[in-house]
Amino acid sequence: MSDQPAVEAVDTAVYTVPTDSPEADGTLAWDRTTLVLVTVRAGTTTGLGYTYAPAATAHLVRELLAGTVTGLSPYDVPRANERMCRAVRNAGLPGTAAQAIAAVDIALWDLKARLLGLPLVRLLGAARDDVPVYGSGGFTTYDADRQERQLRGWAEEEGIPRVKIKIGESWGTREDRDLERVARARATVGDGVALYVDANGAYTAGQALRIAGPLADHGVTWFEEPVSSDHLTTLADVRARTAVDVAAGEYGYTLAYFEHMLAAGAVDCLQADVTRCGGITVWLRAAALAHARGLDVSGHCAPHAHAHVAAAVPNLRHLEWFHDHVRIERLLFDGVLDPGGGSITPGADGAPGLGLTLVEERAAPYRAQ
Repeated sequence: MSDQPAVEAVDTAVYTVPTDSPEADGTLAWDRTTLVLVTVRAGTTTGLGYTYAPAATAHLVRELLAGTVTGLSPYDVPRANERMCRAVRNAGLPGTAAQAIAAVDIALWDLKARLLGLPLVRLLGAARDDVPVYGSGGFTTYDADRQERQLRGWAEEEGIPRVKIKIGESWGTREDRDLERVARARATVGDGVALYVDANGAYTAGQALRIAGPLADHGVTWFEEPVSSDHLTTLADVRARTAVDVAAGEYGYTLAYFEHMLAAGAVDCLQADVTRCGGITVWLRAAALAHARGLDVSGHCAPHAHAHVAAAVPNLRHLEWFHDHVRIERLLFDGVLDPGGGSITPGADGAPGLGLTLVEERAAPYRAQ
């Protein structure tokens, strides 16, 4: 077995990119986004993975994870994932540790596919050729003109037939403006485009139920985190009392989290974020849990980290084409995908792995460490 490849090095880099305007959702505001990049090397072949997380995530990779996976076969990614999960026992798996594991796991899958000369979706095995996407942004900080330009960009210029805006402004204290913005969004995209909303857990149960009726009147079919996903009984109650599909799961860092959410009957569609839940290895397992219950899964944010694994599951509903992350991934990487017509086709060009290449000269001005 001495001629078999082994992971020889694990490296990190941190990039912070300002937003193109101030952004906020129902419970948070921000003006920059940080991407933590992980590269893993075996011989002359390098794989890359990433997560959107604090810069401290890179330190955690170097301190707790790099030594854990160095020397392992890059073909045995689930073994590496299990060892990383054990290595962070005292640090605490949910949160930053899971994001660090996710970035390394994605990089290992990318490395494995590159060593085999295959697009990652071919290595995983495709369940579909095309991955439907939905345009996502519509921040509560946008004025009417900015919201309209973004929605028209997705629906008219790129032909994406699904769009989402943020509601629950200022922890649910601006219900009237929320509904005004929803009505404006529907008027912008017309009746032929699916309209989604995301409250980021800003509402109380009473508010969520009160606003669900007007949302349905505007043809909204996806109500994301109407209440906090920390309260599964309340989320399940809201789901049972509204006709709009309820979605949540983006804050899932462990497989057990997804099982608890599904067992509670809290969602119509399970969201999972490959850059948070422990990587491709765990994302596939979360999708299988949902499939066993007859539910769809939706990929949350980081579209190019999700593209190939999203194409590998039969119960995919769609993938979030999130404004911030699309900007960053187009800036930092070559090999990004085209969502024209409302879907992307990972692996179509035959490029191995994720098909992404970091462009150093474009990335350098944003490197923080």
